[in-house]
Amino acid sequence: MQHNKHARAYTPGSLSLSGAVAMGTGVMIGAGIFALTGQIAQLAGPLFPLAFIAGAVVTAFSAYGYIKMSNAWPSSGGIAMILQKCYGPGAVAGGAALLMALSMVIAESLVARTFATYVLRPFDIATGPLVPILAVAVILFAFLVNISGNRSVGFFSLAMAAIKIGGIALFGIAALWSSGFQFAAASSNPQGFAPTGFIASVALSILAFKGFTTITNSGAEVTDPHRNVGRAIIISIGLCVIVYLLVAFAVGSSLTLEQIVSARDYSLAEAAEPAFGRYGFYATVLLAAVATASGVLASVFAVSRMLAMLTDMEMIPHSHLGMSGTIQRHTLVYTVVIASTLAVFFDLGRIASLGAFFYLVMDMVIQWGIFRFKRHEIGAAAAVLLMVLAFDAVVLAAFTVIKLRTDPAIVFYAGVAIGSVFVFERIYLSRWLAPQVNHDH
Repeated sequence: MQHNKHARAYTPGSLSLSGAVAMGTGVMIGAGIFALTGQIAQLAGPLFPLAFIAGAVVTAFSAYGYIKMSNAWPSSGGIAMILQKCYGPGAVAGGAALLMALSMVIAESLVARTFATYVLRPFDIATGPLVPILAVAVILFAFLVNISGNRSVGFFSLAMAAIKIGGIALFGIAALWSSGFQFAAASSNPQGFAPTGFIASVALSILAFKGFTTITNSGAEVTDPHRNVGRAIIISIGLCVIVYLLVAFAVGSSLTLEQIVSARDYSLAEAAEPAFGRYGFYATVLLAAVATASGVLASVFAVSRMLAMLTDMEMIPHSHLGMSGTIQRHTLVYTVVIASTLAVFFDLGRIASLGAFFYLVMDMVIQWGIFRFKRHEIGAAAAVLLMVLAFDAVVLAAFTVIKLRTDPAIVFYAGVAIGSVFVFERIYLSRWLAPQVNHDH
């Protein structure tokens, strides 16, 4: 193989089942609770906790195809492997895989800015240069941990996941108890929140669950991958559903809908103060810092390896730019640089919208590829794959309609970016589809 340095960088069995679950929940909980709760409430209205349930249902059906493919061919290329198995090493596979990688980089910048927003909240700082500075700092921290090796990533992810899942669950239960299980957000006037808004909010809740692909992208490094990749995905989604619902109802019990939307970038901290006082507020800020830092850590780990595998498959160009070491070390640097740039120049709302557009388009390409080319080989049910395609199409359409009304520029940016990715891959690879060949990744 041409890039044998890269091939040696993957260590089979270096991630345990618990480590894989921690990595998946690390990405999901960091983005889903702290960065997206307020934005989902803004679209879904007082029914916003149900948006998390709807997102979990869609994600669970979507994960079916990923699990089937990963069980057949566990790979550290994950999404790239699935796409190449379906479409061959052409522009369709390369473009969709690059969209996935970019959506993960977007998630890094989203969670990094959320980290900065929460850390600065006790000082009443919501804007200014300190926000991007802290966001870049946590991305650099994730870089330093990642270059120390897979087992360090697994250890930190596991420790942080245990702290934040336990802490967030306690926050949710205590907030609900202190409110007498009264849902303040439900007292808001639901008028103006049409079904289209609720369906559109599911696009963001799906984004909150998409961290399960982090596990897929590290498939060959998971112990007993034919069995544990699927188990880790199912456990991660299940844990996140519980945590998300606890927090959604806890925030809704402490704040009205208008307050949640107003404090959408730091809604958990805002909900903690009326429920627990100033000390509870500080504890929530600390918990948010741990959760978002681990989310960045896990996301950097996965996307750098996915980009390295795309390079190894010769689906994207690569330049070492004078750097030594393996290709995955190079892609780790590229990932950190791109995520830092996004964290500096883009706000949370637009970052989340771009991520939702990229991910939904990529997922539809994957589901169609499995249905069209691989369902018989892996024993996947056609009805489930078609159901996921329908879910994705409806959610994407609703999200696009809402954004055309409220922020048409972001729809334009997303469309141009997605089109550019596929055109770039078509020029680089000179073909849309290619004869399907086996790659031992």
